[in-house]
Amino acid sequence: MSQTAKHPANLTFRVEGMDCASCAATIKTALSGMTGVGDVEVSVARERMTLTASDDLAGQRTIENTLKTLGYTATRLPDAANDPGPRGPDHAERPRRRIAEPGQHTQMFRIDGMDCASCASTITSALAPLPGVANPDVSIAREILTMDLDQDRTPIDEIERIVGQLGFTATHVSDETPGARTPGAQDNPWWRKPRGLHLLASLALCAAGLALTRIAPAFEAHVFTAIALFAIFPIARRALAAARLGAVFTIQMLMTIAAIGAILIGEQLEALAVVVLFMIGELLEGLAAEKARSGIKALGRLLPRDARVDDDGTIRQIPADSLRIGQVVVARPGDRIAADGEIVDGISSVDESPVTGESVPVTKSAGDAVFAGTVNHDATLRIRVSRAPEDNTIARIIALVENAQDARAPTERFIERFSRIYMPVVLLIALAVVIVPPLTGLGTWETWIYRGLALLLIGCPCALVISVPAAIASSLSAGARHGILIKGGAVVENIARTGRVVFDKTGTLTEGRPVVTDIVAVDGDDAALLALATAIERESSHPLANAITAAAETRGIAAPAGDSVHIVPGKGMAGRVAGRAVFIGAPRFAADHAPLADDLSGRIGALEREGKTVAVVVADGAVAGLIALRDEPRQDARAGLADLKAAGVSALMMTGDNARTASAIAGDLGIEAVAEMLPEEKAGRVRELARAETVIMVGDGVNDAPALAEATVGVAIGSGTDVAMEAADAALMRNVIGDVARMIGLSRATMRNVRQNVVIALGLKAVFLVTTVTGLSGLWMAVLADTGATVLVTLNAMRLLGFLGRRGD
Repeated sequence: MSQTAKHPANLTFRVEGMDCASCAATIKTALSGMTGVGDVEVSVARERMTLTASDDLAGQRTIENTLKTLGYTATRLPDAANDPGPRGPDHAERPRRRIAEPGQHTQMFRIDGMDCASCASTITSALAPLPGVANPDVSIAREILTMDLDQDRTPIDEIERIVGQLGFTATHVSDETPGARTPGAQDNPWWRKPRGLHLLASLALCAAGLALTRIAPAFEAHVFTAIALFAIFPIARRALAAARLGAVFTIQMLMTIAAIGAILIGEQLEALAVVVLFMIGELLEGLAAEKARSGIKALGRLLPRDARVDDDGTIRQIPADSLRIGQVVVARPGDRIAADGEIVDGISSVDESPVTGESVPVTKSAGDAVFAGTVNHDATLRIRVSRAPEDNTIARIIALVENAQDARAPTERFIERFSRIYMPVVLLIALAVVIVPPLTGLGTWETWIYRGLALLLIGCPCALVISVPAAIASSLSAGARHGILIKGGAVVENIARTGRVVFDKTGTLTEGRPVVTDIVAVDGDDAALLALATAIERESSHPLANAITAAAETRGIAAPAGDSVHIVPGKGMAGRVAGRAVFIGAPRFAADHAPLADDLSGRIGALEREGKTVAVVVADGAVAGLIALRDEPRQDARAGLADLKAAGVSALMMTGDNARTASAIAGDLGIEAVAEMLPEEKAGRVRELARAETVIMVGDGVNDAPALAEATVGVAIGSGTDVAMEAADAALMRNVIGDVARMIGLSRATMRNVRQNVVIALGLKAVFLVTTVTGLSGLWMAVLADTGATVLVTLNAMRLLGFLGRRGD
């Protein structure tokens, strides 16, 4: 590459084809050795690479071609990809829309591949200078690009081509202004991608080869040699390209040497099996990486597509990602709030569980802050926007997840780490065995070439390559059959070292919904009080109202009909039942309708100290009684926590719920608790703990996603949201807390099995290394050393398939 300019530029590339940390390491090693290139940083999670180099076309093409030889696709992104764009916090005003010129008509494109505001800025910056293009605008939430376009000057296929060069996919939808989101196109399935196609072709050739050798067995060696060389070719090409650029002992090089070594001594089938297994592993890693990236997009889908804006009394609907600081947004009952802001008018209860984990909706009124992505329940709210769309709560959660994924890339594969020492040593010994003895007169060249080939087979890491994945695969299969899903071998290794488990409260240690725990009737008739309350509350969709109605149904209590039932915004419910005026609400609001006796006030205080929410029922100006509710612990929570303690693992509960409720729940379960934590606070605390020890974070909500990513291992409970499942490294599909301890036990057994396999593989090689060099064993013994070790480690690994069953789980 040519020398950089006097002032090197910061360049950003989209890199496709990466699936693990070793990919990033290979790219960084290769580019860092190039003249004029520096500060190379690679993010597997975001498929981004940044570096400093000369900003010239030749240099850019050199970088792109270099990555192409390594097996990746690099696309230069405009400088706007690193810039917050005109919608950033310091640029609240959007560019004024120009009037379309003659010949320009509004066109709409569906854009796939976007995941943040910088993507939108990249596209609009690239399209705006084109002839005949005006007012390009991108909605990330709707995945839609609109513009005024003169097709005679810039055709539609040119727009699609340019967007494609930026790393996205543009599909022309219509020439009408979009009124609703158009479904996005699906990414190409794995079997249409180059690696998937090559794997399928290799498997097809294997089947054809088996059929052919049954007809003409004399050609078996030639047939399977050709198939093995076809299968290894793209892997070998990447290995050699990396070696030329300084990254010699990559996993691709390890596999290339293993396969070619097996072919040279006549073990074509073994070479082919190892290559196919490696390709399957690479494919699965790629799918896992894509799944992790889709979790970030799922976070963005929590935001509404459109927002209702109040402009001096006129209500109009605009895309939510075009909101500006200072605008007033109208949120109707049932709406998801479109922006972070402050309420300027209205009183309503707001469900903040997507952000804070608060199990009960919180009453909000003028002056209170609300978060984007939360749900308004009772009455219309007017909210003044305080943060730009790219800086709201959900956007910050996305940033936390992205940064955590970048900071804790998957553990480098054990085999690749070991190969840095093992492979050079084996190759040097084999070379020395071939050359040194004949030169020193200790035998003929034919004898020592034969022994060198045998030694190469012994050194061929087939058994070693299979030993670790075989144990991991057996472990993952055993876990999956029992509802424990673990996303890869690196996760298993980390789980085995766990010293502490951090639990979310709502929906994880608790059921995630309030239930009636106490009924206190002033006249002693609890059933009548519950029937009176149900007559009013069954007209509401509030979670507490649903709990009261469910309690009546469980007890078989029939409620009378209510009349004139209505919401008292932010305070409770009111109506008439059998001619009686009834109000149900929190104690502070019930006091406005009837005086509270001292004994009832004391009982309310006692219930609230137990972390319960108290609803006061008032009938005809007198208190009829109290109904207490709480989100109760799961039935299996205590047993699950006891299993962790028996395994020597400590437990801690973190929640966004109030301290009183958290303390009561933690006291019942016998663990520590930290309460009233926002997502970023929870993530920060988990990050601190993870620096000192291996930490598992178990959660189920959107608010848990950053903490799940910051933990050494994030575990989603099976009933959790899609976002939590995507952000997590493992999932417990049975919703059983005891599965956390089972998962740790399985992982510890797996790592013991891995160590046993490595000892078997390397031990046999060490023994036959000595016997081969001394001439005590020949080529067939070398084959036995390799294939025998492969069989032994595979059988040992298969023992893990019954691990959970043996423990009676």
